[in-house]
Amino acid sequence: MAKKQAKQQKHIGLVKNDAYLEPFEEAVRGRHEHAVWKINRLTMNGKRNLADFANGYSYYGLHRNARGGWVFREWAPNATDIYIIGDFNDWKEEERFRAKKIEGTGNWELKLPKNAMKHGDLYKMIVKWNGGQGERIPAWACRVVQDDETKIFSAQVWAPEKEYEWKKTFRRNKNTPLFIYECHIGMGQDAEKVGTYNEFRENVLPRVVKAGYNCIQIMAIQEHPYYGSFGYHVSSFFAPSSRFGTPEELKLLIDTAHRNGLAVIMDIVHSHAVKNEIEGLGNLAGDPNQYFYPGEKHEHPAWDSLCFDYGKDEVIHFLLSNCKYWLTEFRFDGFRFDGVTSMLYYSHGLGEAFTNYGDYFNGHQDDNAICYLTLANKLIHEVNPSAFTIAEEVSGMPGLAAKFDDGGYGFDYRMAMNIPDYWIKTIKEISDENWKPSSIFWEVKNRRSDEKTISYCESHDQALVGDKTIIFRLIDADMYWHFRKGDENETARRGIALHKIIRLITAAAINGGYLNFMGNEFGHPEWIDFPREGNGWSHKYARRQWNLVDNKELCYHWLGDFDREMLNVIKKEKNFLKTPVQEIWHNDGDQVLAFMRGDLLFVFNFSPSRSFTDYGFLVPTGSYDVLLNTDSKEFGGNGFADDSITHITNYDPLYVGQHKEWLKLYIPARSAVVLRKN
Repeated sequence: MAKKQAKQQKHIGLVKNDAYLEPFEEAVRGRHEHAVWKINRLTMNGKRNLADFANGYSYYGLHRNARGGWVFREWAPNATDIYIIGDFNDWKEEERFRAKKIEGTGNWELKLPKNAMKHGDLYKMIVKWNGGQGERIPAWACRVVQDDETKIFSAQVWAPEKEYEWKKTFRRNKNTPLFIYECHIGMGQDAEKVGTYNEFRENVLPRVVKAGYNCIQIMAIQEHPYYGSFGYHVSSFFAPSSRFGTPEELKLLIDTAHRNGLAVIMDIVHSHAVKNEIEGLGNLAGDPNQYFYPGEKHEHPAWDSLCFDYGKDEVIHFLLSNCKYWLTEFRFDGFRFDGVTSMLYYSHGLGEAFTNYGDYFNGHQDDNAICYLTLANKLIHEVNPSAFTIAEEVSGMPGLAAKFDDGGYGFDYRMAMNIPDYWIKTIKEISDENWKPSSIFWEVKNRRSDEKTISYCESHDQALVGDKTIIFRLIDADMYWHFRKGDENETARRGIALHKIIRLITAAAINGGYLNFMGNEFGHPEWIDFPREGNGWSHKYARRQWNLVDNKELCYHWLGDFDREMLNVIKKEKNFLKTPVQEIWHNDGDQVLAFMRGDLLFVFNFSPSRSFTDYGFLVPTGSYDVLLNTDSKEFGGNGFADDSITHITNYDPLYVGQHKEWLKLYIPARSAVVLRKN
């Protein structure tokens, strides 16, 4: 026994927490040791830290020097010549704007006097290499703009006389659940146009605050040539998209969010890059593999994009510096890393089922990418211990959101991508009378014990053309004809009821946070379709129709009001995340489920037709008050139950000494109720 315990103590933490990983412990240790080796290499065995290493943005790119002049640097080892052209030299090559190669490195440098250029000037590089040349935007450019008429992108000298003065230093309460409002600046407006940082701050941010969310996750910040890519085909990784406004306006938006108690995280794209050569990194200096893998791994087969070479120290330097840049220069509170599954596997996860643990350790994993992600998390928490990271990952890779010291990759959360898939499948394929509470309950709390998750019913992915939001799956075209109060038909009533129940059970079972995409909380009726040739470059479906939820004659506000109160109930429960999810009862025949978290009791009746009178649950002895009822008239329900009643548990001699008694409730069909024990 003693020997067995001693052996157990030797297991790395990840394996200690999950015995099924024991056959793969060597691989777990190997990945961890690879990251430790890389950290030692990049920090010169501890002579500096990762934050010191990740200062590339202050060295490369265009900067003012101490005397007011300018210095420009670029990493381009394959280049034979680099010139800067722009408004200041009539876009022509001039000797005084010719960079010099720094001997022994792949770096180029150009120093210029103060009057050589000014704030607002447009510029590019002319890069020459053996056998060719081309105009390029510098890889480290912090400001990139597009000409309204020609649609051509250029870098822009950005050195305003007065730097932005931050008003608020923000620190998130880690004990509070994350309620994330996923949003897109450009489509955040009612008008059929591209919205701005200022418009979002003035018009949308107050809505987010009022709705009760405590974090916004902003998409499409990094500059991208094609608006319709949703920001996922990035060209300039250090430039906040200028189509939404200036860097200072983005900073003001973040600062204002902080002043209103909201954390701000960024949807960061390090999983791939746009192929474009003039705007992007596709062929910066005649070497298409400067930033990207060579050979078969060069291109992403599904995304028409390029895959970073995570084995190169210079690429790791670029990406880690990118993380630090957004944290320090713009004070983002963390990141949601996009496309993590694509990074982890040589196959990008395409066509793989991931049915057993062996699928995570079969040699098909990119250890360089795993190492990079681990280093990124180490760096982010080093730069800002309060920052947090979220992995968008679908394969279920063990250790993703486990601690680095335990052999994990160090993310704070992983997306519970199984949940929206489950809801889609259930709504599409299973009739209402066959919904099983036991299956639903298992799915919403299906996660690894050592990892926190962000649960959600639907994100932007489910709102895009080619897919459907939950409300559209439930009601479809009847939304257009039966969503005015008094005109609801049975399809609309069913959709309104299930929309609330689905959200409540998903949010109630969280172990980290809950996410909602902008407008989905009130059942936004339109899909997302960005301007493109196929729709006549229309913005009609690339916006949010706030007028719908503001109109008290329509049903939308019922869903929005419920969403707000749902979050409010959870936020008021002290240490909600530390309270275990304890099943009280389920009966698949009745389609009834009940569970508790602390003093909160959640009761669900999924049956489309059967209401129950005096349905009994064995619960802790005491009295219970109703806090929230999906069937309340104020949320578009029937109001069948009297929620003003305090419910008292009933004595049962069989359970003397167990501090449990029977609580009997009236539970209408297709409804859910939340009660608090007094």
